[in-house]
Amino acid sequence: MAWIAVGVLAAILVAGGATMFLLFAMGRLGLDLDWGRSLHQLRPIEVEIDAPRELVFEILEAPYVGRAPAEGIEVLARGEDMVVASHLTKVHFYTARTVEVIQLERPERIRFRHLHGPVPHAVEAFELTEEDGGTTIRYFGELGIDFFALGRLAGRRWVVPQWERVVRGHLEEVRERAEARAERARSREP
Repeated sequence: MAWIAVGVLAAILVAGGATMFLLFAMGRLGLDLDWGRSLHQLRPIEVEIDAPRELVFEILEAPYVGRAPAEGIEVLARGEDMVVASHLTKVHFYTARTVEVIQLERPERIRFRHLHGPVPHAVEAFELTEEDGGTTIRYFGELGIDFFALGRLAGRRWVVPQWERVVRGHLEEVRERAEARAERARSREP
């Protein structure tokens, strides 16, 4: 009988631990203890876009300035060139929620500073440069994850690769939209 009680208790602890982990990963339960924080540089990602920089910047900023609502983005507060927004991002079998401050530095830079979500620290930026009528977007950033070796392992093996995958996908969508709009504009020119 005692073994059954131990088994039930172990099952409850495992289920509770899995639930807590999922709540952290989803950004529903924030935990910023700064205990053994490890910083993880996100690999720079560069995307070449055959479209003018102003157009690319306009596509990137549109969900934040009210021009084009985007699925999964809710603007919580808006200033002249700064926005606080909630982002919902599909990651495997769950949706993660982050809240970030977004600084719009037209037309060359958009910066993100993490306020709440699955990691306690994140800063990111998109830098846009124009050359010969095309645009290069350069993405870079840094994540901070707590809990010493466990945080370092989770960062390297799980969080950073997922984060970079999501950003790459987003930048490919931006490239496709910008190039399609630029092509339509060029076809209308005499």
